[in-house]
Amino acid sequence: MASKPTPVPQAKQVGDVQARWAWAEPSVWTERMLTALEQGVKGGLWYSLIDKVYTTANLAAAAAQVARNRGAAGVDHVTVTQFSRHTEQNLRKLQEQLRQNRYRPQPIRRVWIPKPGSAAKRPLGIPTVRDRVVQTAIVAVLEPIFERDFAPTSYGFRPGRGTQQALDRVEGLLAAGYLWVVDADLKSYFDTIPHDRLLQRLRDKVADGRLLALLEQFLKAGVLEGLQEWTPVAGAPQGAVLSPLLSNVYLDPLDHLLAQSGLEGVRYADDFVILCRSRTEAERALELVQAWVEANGLTLHPDKTRIGEASTEAFDFLGYRFDHTRPLVRPKSLEKLKATVRAKTKRTDGRSLACILADLNRTLQGWFGYFWRCGERLLGGLDGWIRRRLRSLLRKRQGLPGISRHGEDEKRWPNHYFATQGLFSLKVARARRVNPR
Repeated sequence: MASKPTPVPQAKQVGDVQARWAWAEPSVWTERMLTALEQGVKGGLWYSLIDKVYTTANLAAAAAQVARNRGAAGVDHVTVTQFSRHTEQNLRKLQEQLRQNRYRPQPIRRVWIPKPGSAAKRPLGIPTVRDRVVQTAIVAVLEPIFERDFAPTSYGFRPGRGTQQALDRVEGLLAAGYLWVVDADLKSYFDTIPHDRLLQRLRDKVADGRLLALLEQFLKAGVLEGLQEWTPVAGAPQGAVLSPLLSNVYLDPLDHLLAQSGLEGVRYADDFVILCRSRTEAERALELVQAWVEANGLTLHPDKTRIGEASTEAFDFLGYRFDHTRPLVRPKSLEKLKATVRAKTKRTDGRSLACILADLNRTLQGWFGYFWRCGERLLGGLDGWIRRRLRSLLRKRQGLPGISRHGEDEKRWPNHYFATQGLFSLKVARARRVNPR
């Protein structure tokens, strides 16, 4: 189970290099560049990258991606739709500004959004659409350079990786006897990344001074909060296109340090756990992490970082609660689902049952796609609760008082009735997922 640095694939045949990097932007990462990426460039440094950022094809691909992602307008109030009406003209302007070194990022609009299942809120930075296009074009150029050497134990915001693979690894380690868990939490990570150290991480592989200067401008772009604008001295704001890549760049040395120390870490962005075979090993892991975090200008949250034994204590990771090593839904995640279902199954809802079920199914299918690991008992209980809400709605339509009760309502509208109407069943879906036959 020992973690090793990501192996660099060797270019055996010229034709198959593009297949191994199919996710990379083809207008930037040609077969020649990908071959150089795999074989390694002289001194490990990449020069002359800014011209790859502002090619017509790369900017057009970036604009198309921003349009697909939608998103709110920034401080200039220009929406994605408005920008897209004059895409060619807007991209020509961006291209000229970047070529002539006249491009300057606009301030970021900061809003506060609720944290799921909590009264607390977290900051979200919204760049302007034009800045999102340029940032997307930069990511297309930089991501393969850093992805090549990222540790295999990180899963957040990486091509071909995600939460499900991270959860697979946690389950695999628990099953293999790694029952002592270091549950670590970085306090306000995205707002506290030191700019100077982050830029040095970038300089380790990028030697294009103009591109590095542009990245620094994005990091130091003003933040407009309400009617006040201020300049950040640290951080990569959540919501900016560049931030996921930059956050991985900064924490990658920690991933490799853990692996080289024989420790099993699993990281998704700033959320990570370390699974160990003994308390002594877990204490050593926590000391190692604390020392690295302090040396790199970050802070571990004192109330959310702890050591526990998974066979007797629960720990949360990526929306799941591992209780006695079993994956369950974290209570906050479960309550969020129930609140959504309640809103879509009000007894006063005037839509047809078919419309209600179609709307409800979209929520249930998406939720199940993430939380399918939970046991049949929990999923079956949710199925029953949802059907009771629907029976209460049907009672209302028939002029019957009160909410649904066991007995008569189950005879009027049995479980089979809802199945024939097309209601998505969480329990049935899990049975099919676990045993497709």
